[in-house]
Amino acid sequence: MASTDAFSGRLSESEHARHLRRAVVASTVGTTIEWYDFLIYSTMTGLVFGKVFFSGSDPLIDTLKAFGVFFIGFVARPIGAAIFGHYGDRIGRKATLIVTLLMTGIATALVGLVPGYDMIGIWGAVILTLLRLIQGIGVGGEWGGSVLLAMEWARTSKNRGFIASWPQFGAPAGLFLANLAVLVFSWISGDQFLVWGWRIPFLLSIGMVAVGLWIRLGILETPVFRRVVQENRVERAPIIEVFRKQPKEIVLTALLRLAEQSPGYIFNAFIFTYGTQVLGASRDLLLIGLITTTALGFCWAPIAGALSDRIGRRQMYIIGCVFVAIFTFVYFAMLDTKVPLMIFIAVALSFIPIMTMYGPEAALIAEAFTPRLRYSGASIGYQLASIIAGGPAPFISTWLFATYHSTVPIGIYVVICAIISIAATLMLPDYTNKEISTEAEYEAASAGQSTVGVRVAP
Repeated sequence: MASTDAFSGRLSESEHARHLRRAVVASTVGTTIEWYDFLIYSTMTGLVFGKVFFSGSDPLIDTLKAFGVFFIGFVARPIGAAIFGHYGDRIGRKATLIVTLLMTGIATALVGLVPGYDMIGIWGAVILTLLRLIQGIGVGGEWGGSVLLAMEWARTSKNRGFIASWPQFGAPAGLFLANLAVLVFSWISGDQFLVWGWRIPFLLSIGMVAVGLWIRLGILETPVFRRVVQENRVERAPIIEVFRKQPKEIVLTALLRLAEQSPGYIFNAFIFTYGTQVLGASRDLLLIGLITTTALGFCWAPIAGALSDRIGRRQMYIIGCVFVAIFTFVYFAMLDTKVPLMIFIAVALSFIPIMTMYGPEAALIAEAFTPRLRYSGASIGYQLASIIAGGPAPFISTWLFATYHSTVPIGIYVVICAIISIAATLMLPDYTNKEISTEAEYEAASAGQSTVGVRVAP
């Protein structure tokens, strides 16, 4: 593939490879930190927040309230996608990502300082909600920029799925670090965990953000965005334009994530409520299981991304949808044995089907949008799924179990999500191994012309 702009063309192969490596490292480290900040909340909601920030009248009701605050972060993510998508398509990927990192990290650290219900009553939950809102806005702007920062440095289309999967590595890696931190301070604080032990993992965010900031300040803007600027094709209002030009891609992107988001948050958030309150499993057993599955998950994500370069994004994603629909029933059957070893195995394997989708998902989504609108379109479509899938999933699962006293309805819920995702994936164009660095391919597609760049991958 030809170099994406004059700047890229001036770089030697070794120089370009060095910048690509830096971009991938900056994206991966940054998303790991951002997802640590966001996902540590999912772990703490089931373990801590219902007890610390609410009245304690009914453990299940308090957990539902805590998951309601948890959901606020997901509502905020499309807002962040719109705000930072606008600036990412206007001023560039790098500057925008520095702001999202700072916003998320500071809000996360402040969570560790919020007084509980016993000190300031319901105001603790109010402050927690506000910080969760800020955190969600930051994360909402993070994903699209991180993926583009890595993917738009790729000089060949043959490995785009693999390169774009490295920022995806950040989600399971961030959850791995979050659960590891919770486990370590659970051991250290012992029966004082609900008093002060849970706060330390949030406060650690400040140090992690400093590392991420140092790395991101040392990278260059992507060649694709430089080309958009050089060609004077920067949109004045990219959010409005992407809804006008590519509304179908936004809707399909949100819907295809149902099968990845819903079970993903059942496996990493609802499991603490179900595991501790229903199965009687220990907190540490569940944490060790989740640490194991996140380790397996971040190993599998780039492999799944690389496989999508060979068999196509669409095919790989649909395989993941079918996989998770079947696995969910197996997962709950193993949990319901109440045998510690079976519980551990179920939890330890739970991210494999999720990462089968999550690995190729970044390229599948980002490739669907034209370069000048890519940050906005990919971010908004991706983050809208947080409202309809990820955010409600623990709440819906808790409600389904409280209503039917069975995990079968939860499995049916996941199957419905998988069916919707498969349908959406089939309707989204597959740009595997096609040229996506210029506007021409997308303009030809919108005009109904047949070009190599927009031909659907077999």
